[in-house]
This record gives sequence, C-alpha cells and structure tokens, in this order.
Amino acid sequence: MKNSKNLVVFLIAAVALLAFPLLLQTQGNAWVRIVDIALLYVMLALGLNIVVGYAGLLDLGYVAFFAIGAYLYALLGSTQLTDSFPALQAMFPNGFHTSLILVIPAALVLAGIFGALLGAPTLKLRGDYLAIVTLGFGEIIRVFMNTLDHPYNITNGPKGISSIDPIRIFGLNLGRPLKIGDYTISSVSLYYYLFLVLVIFTVILSHRLQNSRVGRGWMAIREDEIAAKAMGINTRNMKLLAFGMGASFGGVSGAMFAAFQGFVSPESFSLMESVMIVSMVVLGGIGHLPGVILGAVLLAALPEVLRYVAGPLQDMTDGRLDASILRQLFIALAMILIMLVRPRGLWPSPEHGKSLKGTPRAPDPVSGSTQAVTPGIDTPAEEVPGGANRPMSINP
Repeated sequence: MKNSKNLVVFLIAAVALLAFPLLLQTQGNAWVRIVDIALLYVMLALGLNIVVGYAGLLDLGYVAFFAIGAYLYALLGSTQLTDSFPALQAMFPNGFHTSLILVIPAALVLAGIFGALLGAPTLKLRGDYLAIVTLGFGEIIRVFMNTLDHPYNITNGPKGISSIDPIRIFGLNLGRPLKIGDYTISSVSLYYYLFLVLVIFTVILSHRLQNSRVGRGWMAIREDEIAAKAMGINTRNMKLLAFGMGASFGGVSGAMFAAFQGFVSPESFSLMESVMIVSMVVLGGIGHLPGVILGAVLLAALPEVLRYVAGPLQDMTDGRLDASILRQLFIALAMILIMLVRPRGLWPSPEHGKSLKGTPRAPDPVSGSTQAVTPGIDTPAEEVPGGANRPMSINP
C-alpha cells in the first residue's frame, strides 16, 4: 500500500514538472527564464552543500568554479580562440563548436581539478581562515578572467565572450523554438527540461553520496575532525574529495549558464554571487537536500519577482527610490526575518541538533551493592586494598 502511494505521488510530481513550463510560457517566456535560472542555482547550491553541509568546510569562493565551467564552454562553443590565434584558425576554420557530450565531462573534470587545487593548501585551515582563503581564490579567478586579454586575447577581458553556441542535442537546437504541429515550445522551455534532468541527476548523486561511506566520513569530519582522524578516516583525502565533488557540480552549472545566456563576462561571477549561493544553503537548511533546493529556488526567484514590486514603488515616489536598491532591501529583510523565525533554516535536517531528551536514563544503583559508590571515593583505585566490598578489577 505504501509503495503504491509513493508511486502515485511520484507520477503526479513528474507530470507537474513536465507540464509546468508549458503552462508558464502562456504568461510569457520571462517567467520560464526565471525558473531556468533557479534550476541552475539549485545545481550550484547542491554542489556547495557537499562542501559546507556534508564536510563542514566554509567556501566563499565557490563562484570561481561556476566561472571556470562557463568560460570553458564559451571558449569551446564560440570563435573566440580561433579569432585570436591564427594557427587555430587554420586548423578549425569554422570554430570549435564542441558537442554537449564532450563539454559536460570536460567542465566537470576541469572544475573538479581546480577544486582539489583549492583544497590542497587549505587542509589545515578551519573557520574564518578557510573563508578568507576561499574568498581570495574566487577573486583571483574573476580577476584572471578580467585581465586575460593581453598579451594573448583568451577571455576577451571585461568585454566578455559573445555569440556562444546554443546547446544541440541529437540535432535539436535548444536555442530555437520547437514546433509540434500547431503547438510551439519556446527555447527557454527546452532549456528547462535539460536543466531539470541535470538537477534530478545531481539530487540522486548527492543523496547517494550522503548515505554512502564517503558521506558518513564527511559528516564525521564536520562534527569533530580530531575524532574522525582518530577513528581512521583519512581526513586529507576526504576534504580534497569534497572540494573536488562540489566544484564539479559548479563547473557543469557554469557551462549550462554560458550556453543559456549566449554571453559571459567577469561581472557575472562577483563575490556577491558566492554570498548568495552560501545563503541558499544556509537559509534552506545546511546538509538537508530538500531544504537546500527550497532555499536555492526562493533566493534565485525572489530578486526577479521583486522587480514587479520595486518598479511600482519607484513610480509612486517619482523615481526618488531606486528599484534595484529597493529589491536588495527587500531581499535583506526577508533573509533577516527567516533567520529570526527559522534559525536552522526553512527546512532543516531532522537529525541536525537532535537533543538527548529521549535518551534512557541509567537506573539508580541498589543500596548496599557494589554499584553504590561511597561518598568521597571516586574510583575503585582509591578504596582500601583488600576491603570486602572491593569491586572486580582487570588486575587480580
């Protein structure tokens, strides 16, 4: 009965997710685009949750892996490199235009390598020091992308890379609407289905990791690193694996972002983006997959939805209040309110912070037995040798 009920719920949820963009596009493609961006942030939040939620390592430079994946796809899916290097132009006269089948593994591996490189020098750092180092790493990557236009123009500097190829899957161009008879599925709806598949795969992988031996090792490090090391857990390798796994999700999400936008620039990967991704994990519920997904969806969609609130308020004040500042104010107030009302997050893990109220209490010792300890005598070693009530000991 329970399995059939779960199957019905699963089928209803699947139908709702499949029909959602088709219903939403009737109200305009802008709403579907908001959902697409939210799905990308869900992937980013799930990747950061491995580092912050499972392993307990604070990472304020996570947006760097997002940038690495985005620029990798931008370079492989545009004419930027062939226009800058005549030798590549001779070899690939029409540009690279790399297939999605190659781009996703490449972004995953490259971001994972950079994640391990970030984790290697931070193995002995905790807390504020780890946050400062990861923050610096994120800024280094952004500055790198911003200045790597001379002496060789690789990233086109602050002007960014444009004319990036849309994703093509088995001849289907996601950058163009799909017509099925008289019905048209918009481009943003096609991207929705691709992002949804990637998010589902990421959720399944994260869940399997959480319940695996590796996931339990990460959680042991999060709770007490010294105790985890004493129990035989290789904390060095486990931390590197956490950084690498989390970064790989960010790289894939960045590649999808570049294909979806068709343009990337260093301004898209500022420190504020890292702060927002960390906020998604914290506000949703650290280490809890449903909570992380909820936090990512809310914080990704909230700024766009507030455009329809801040705009009229700006008009009511004759332009004296800037709409962008109002949006930031509303987001900050919402975050403060959530933290006051739900300090553990909107949907925290039920195991997190569990008290010991339900722990059974040991029964009181029977009077006159060897369990009753005489006042003033703390250990059996302090009792009088040879006493009649001397308890059994390891040493005869």
